[in-house]
Amino acid sequence: MTTDQPAALAAPLPAPRSAPAGPAAPGPGPAPRGGFLAKAFGVTAVLSAAGSGLGLLRDLLLARYFGASQGTDAFLVAWTVPETAAPLLIEDAMSFLMVPAFALALVLREEDPDAPDPVRHLVRATLPWLLLALSGLALAAALGAPQLVEVLAPGLPDPGLAVACTRITAITVLPFGVAGYLAAALRAHHSFTAPAGIYVAYNLGILALLFGFHGVLGVRSAALGVALGSLLMAGLLVGPFLRHLRAGQPATGRTRRSRTTLVLMPLALLPVAAFTLTRQSQVFAERYLGSALPPGTISHLNYAAKVSQLAMTAGILICTVTFPLVARALAAGDLTAARDRVEKDLGQAAAVVLLGTAFLMACAPSVVSLLFERGAFGPGDTAATAAVIRVYSFGLPAQALIGVMIRPYFSLRPVVRRADDPRRVDGGRRLLDWYPVAVMLLGLAVTVSVGLLATPRFGALGLAAGNAAGITTTAGLLLYGLVLRGIPLRLRRVLGGHGRLVGAAAGATALGTAVADLSVDPLLSTLAGGLAVVLAFAALGAGLGAQEVRVPVLAAGRVLGFRGNPPTVADEGKLPDGE
Repeated sequence: MTTDQPAALAAPLPAPRSAPAGPAAPGPGPAPRGGFLAKAFGVTAVLSAAGSGLGLLRDLLLARYFGASQGTDAFLVAWTVPETAAPLLIEDAMSFLMVPAFALALVLREEDPDAPDPVRHLVRATLPWLLLALSGLALAAALGAPQLVEVLAPGLPDPGLAVACTRITAITVLPFGVAGYLAAALRAHHSFTAPAGIYVAYNLGILALLFGFHGVLGVRSAALGVALGSLLMAGLLVGPFLRHLRAGQPATGRTRRSRTTLVLMPLALLPVAAFTLTRQSQVFAERYLGSALPPGTISHLNYAAKVSQLAMTAGILICTVTFPLVARALAAGDLTAARDRVEKDLGQAAAVVLLGTAFLMACAPSVVSLLFERGAFGPGDTAATAAVIRVYSFGLPAQALIGVMIRPYFSLRPVVRRADDPRRVDGGRRLLDWYPVAVMLLGLAVTVSVGLLATPRFGALGLAAGNAAGITTTAGLLLYGLVLRGIPLRLRRVLGGHGRLVGAAAGATALGTAVADLSVDPLLSTLAGGLAVVLAFAALGAGLGAQEVRVPVLAAGRVLGFRGNPPTVADEGKLPDGE
């Protein structure tokens, strides 16, 4: 079976009726207004930031209670299960499959209101099978915990603790999948608040057990908190989902059969799932190689990654907001508009992430000291974690750019359609579905190769260097892949703009490091170094002609009362070629 062979749902779904003569048949409701979307994005951003803040507090408590030790290494190996399940079941794969499916079912409901509710039929046809599959995966992960730990971290001195924690965290597979399914349904119904709050509930569950039972259960309290948090995630969404499902309950006496079926393309999910798992394999490789290093190494890598990813997340929020614009342009066949939006997203995300990268490189020691150095986390842990952050940061721009590029790439491949849709996918386009997986595998090979060569001499820094080299390789190849996919990016223009931003970030890093080193107080060093980085990045970026920096700098100058030449239309990126 190939990826273009559909699997029809067991329950038939109604097709829209042909329009009768006279008044037009009812169609899908109007698109949400800009004010509604702005409010939805605002709520999502606030709740996402709250979830990230609670996640940081979770990491701070882990560092305070357990430091960087064999116990935290064991927990972080067990953490691999939810860390892998979350992007696969909540974010990427589940979202790519179920959001379009529920959206099309809602359109059919609005176009043919007298037929049985297609949303309810979709749920009946998919949810029981999903629950069965997720239960089987959770059971398999729990039973295979010893083998899983041996594969992920064969050098752990105490694998028994890691096995116990892995069996606890295996529970998360089922509620994670349910949460991803319900969140996709709610977003398709234009309900964003509850899905945006799932990570707040998740981290609150972890914090509750970690704070209350760390003295009795040790690091197992964190594993139990992960399981509790996953249950809270799913529970948060059940009520809103049922309310929306009841809203489409058919009226008494509806017996007319539908005229067509809604067809899912389940094999189109395979490239998305494979890409997600392959990307997550970089973490597996790090922990595998890190398990043979001194105790605490995996923990240093984890703390460094969590701090570094805050800068990357800020850049990803840009494409999260603009992705519907790209998807709509691609659906309409307007590749020029899609190209312009993707190019602008690439530039803006790079500017935000490079600013954060410059800050982390300049102020890493003071930031780590300010956040983590207390309790069992000592000065040696601070120095080791800060060094890893500085090396990790070289790969942050590539991480963010992959997040920007992969959304439009997979949007060009439909995962749901009507049964009577005449479109077919030829062999060449089908092979391009797997291009991101291939380049991610190549990047993983670079990660492992650099790690094997550098780890014996440089330890954790060698692993971080391998991560940065591998993900940068993948980003470069995926940029070219967007062109192959059919989005005609102007690569010279994109790379030229990024080169100017990199130059500004390099200068800001040098100045910020010099300023941060003037003070031994972590708070003062962080504030002074951060201010120097921001000012230097703004000045150098504007001077080098980076429009992603120059336009906001000029706007800020006008707000503060400085006179100057206003930005041109080209500065604001409103012309396709900026000319």
